Amino acid sequence: MSPTGPAASDFPVLPAGHVTFLGAGPGDPGLLTLRAVEALASADVLVAEPHVLDIVRCHARAGVSTPELTVVDVSSTAVGVPVLRDAANLVMEAAKGGRRVVRAISGDPGLDGSGGAEMLACAAAGVPFEVVPGVANAVGVPAYAGVPLRDAQGADVRFVDARTASDRCWAEVGASDATAVVSTTLDSVAAAAGELVSAGRKPDTPLTVTIAGTTTRQRTWTATLGTIAQLFKQTKVLPSPDGHQPVIAVVGERSSAAQREQLAWFESKPMFGWNVLVPRTKEQAASLSDQLRSYGAVPHEVPTIAVEPPRTPQQMERAVKGLVTGRYEWIAFTSVNAVKAVREKFEEYGLDARAFAGIKVAAVGEQTAAALIDFGVKPDLVPSGEQSAAGLLEDWPPYDPVFDPIDRVFLPRADIATETLVAGLIELGWEVDDVTAYRTVRASPPPADTREAIKGGGFDAVLFTSSSTVRNLVGIAGKPHNVTVIACIGPATAKTAEEHGLRVDVLSPEPSVHKLAEALAAFGAQRRDAAKEAGDPVTRPSERRPGARRRRTTT
Repeated sequence: MSPTGPAASDFPVLPAGHVTFLGAGPGDPGLLTLRAVEALASADVLVAEPHVLDIVRCHARAGVSTPELTVVDVSSTAVGVPVLRDAANLVMEAAKGGRRVVRAISGDPGLDGSGGAEMLACAAAGVPFEVVPGVANAVGVPAYAGVPLRDAQGADVRFVDARTASDRCWAEVGASDATAVVSTTLDSVAAAAGELVSAGRKPDTPLTVTIAGTTTRQRTWTATLGTIAQLFKQTKVLPSPDGHQPVIAVVGERSSAAQREQLAWFESKPMFGWNVLVPRTKEQAASLSDQLRSYGAVPHEVPTIAVEPPRTPQQMERAVKGLVTGRYEWIAFTSVNAVKAVREKFEEYGLDARAFAGIKVAAVGEQTAAALIDFGVKPDLVPSGEQSAAGLLEDWPPYDPVFDPIDRVFLPRADIATETLVAGLIELGWEVDDVTAYRTVRASPPPADTREAIKGGGFDAVLFTSSSTVRNLVGIAGKPHNVTVIACIGPATAKTAEEHGLRVDVLSPEPSVHKLAEALAAFGAQRRDAAKEAGDPVTRPSERRPGARRRRTTT
């Protein structure tokens, strides 16, 4: 997720020539602390490895410098662990130039990576610095894997970095009954297990291994010290190009399969790891994408409609002037785009939200209402039931010549909008100025790899929120593959999907994008439960055999 926070100017400004060593956590951007977000918002320079930049960049201000950590040991790239340009030199160079520097480190600066050494370098050079702790990899990853490191009885916990552990370290941990949290790589897990067995740990000691922890790519294997090598071989986990990837292994009774079955909250989300296609613009899809992420999915936003100004703007200009001069009793907004179009016209004329004084404002639903509130306008009418034109008409008062001095409604909307609202308002006795505020046209095709994923079964599900999204997606990118779960917001959208040769699996019980996401999550949960009951592995739809048949579900 990318929350919109306060502007950098809202925070206390650190002195120039200052370094913040910041823990970025194991991978989930939601684990960043509030202090970390504050520091990022005021940074002039952001220094981080590429995978860490992906976590923190969205919280940095526009124009922040992100110098690249270049590879200095080319031979090391062969094993997938490139040696990068010395970050400490980059940090001190920028700080000595009077800039506010954030050095973002995976996990926690004091426990993970080279944070301590870089802090000492700053201290030796007289560069002031502060430390913003983060969730350490060895703590956050087991929590997301459903492996508590301690229980009510308490226990010793030992943290081991297998890459630097000495024989004495292995001997001490092997001779104890402490829970051991081992940082290593996927292809070195078996060697670490062997070190512990050689040092005295029983081969039947439970072990969990988690890769890509706290992200939707997370995967956890449960075995014992004596069986992990065989498990990786039988399941073809190794050999693999991902063998160099870091993992967290937890050794001890708390990592037993029975306990993890009850506590694996993250990987048991209903759509964990699903790649879900959302054919809407980023602005329209923001809250929907956040909801999908809460179910464990990875949303991919692909605009199918582009918004353009009307071909003849004079009608819109006259209506806005009429709004200011008191021509209208009501203005009704049927979309976020309508709010945006009026707002842009206001700004063109030097107007602001005060121009709505004395005018009643209606919004077709919560998202449109939120766009109005962001503009500084609190709507007088939002549907209490269905969020649609029909729902708005249910609550719209009839024209009353005694209480309504003006009988006219300004309705700014798309060029392809239906006549439902216009006809309903006229039936209630209102005069309507139905004005084209914007045009909707088919968007440009998405990148080639996205088109290939759509047609080749790379997506697990697609959410269709209108008939036009069906037509336009098929038009610009092709028909989704047979294994892709098709979810539609209502019967009309489902009919359009079926007319395009798509099998509809999920139908929303209400015409709401959030109810649609809920219905898809329920489908994912049913699918997961069915696999478990049958004793089958839980897989994503894109991992199924092409041609598998499923029934449509409603929730």
